[in-house]
Amino acid sequence: MTREEKAVIISELSEKFASTEYFYITDASGMTVEQVNKFRKLCFDRGIEYKVVKNSLIKKALEATNQAGLDYTDFNKVALKGFSGVLFTNEAGNAPAKLLKEYYKGGVSKPVFKGASVDSTLFFGADQLDVLENIKSRQELIGDIVTILQSPAKNVVSALQSGGGKLAGILKTLSERA
Repeated sequence: MTREEKAVIISELSEKFASTEYFYITDASGMTVEQVNKFRKLCFDRGIEYKVVKNSLIKKALEATNQAGLDYTDFNKVALKGFSGVLFTNEAGNAPAKLLKEYYKGGVSKPVFKGASVDSTLFFGADQLDVLENIKSRQELIGDIVTILQSPAKNVVSALQSGGGKLAGILKTLSERA
């Protein structure tokens, strides 16, 4: 690969890191072409982009991006070893984690989760995958807030409606007695 080709890849990756809110790094070493293609198709079906890229190019792209002023030094030491693939998504920070967990249920252990950047927070290590899977998306959080805000209003409305029904029932009973 020539320097010009590397520069183009670094530039494309930098743009991708800058425009994508969430990315995950995985280790795809030992996967066959068939397994990689199957995983790529699963990613595509979920709206997640998967790219296999050299670690040195990922490091340079992250340095060039300097996303939200994050220090990627420790992240690079831990996550960028071996054969790396990057999962990009803008939909939800937990979507790639859910995809990986589902993929592992098929008896496959690769690609292995190495690290992620979610909402300007860095996660690394396979033990963090469960934490990432349980992170709520922005839409889920908004839905929870709306539900919480609607709850008192619904209680007041239902109390008023039920009270009105009781009063009407009492009046009807009293009128029938007379």
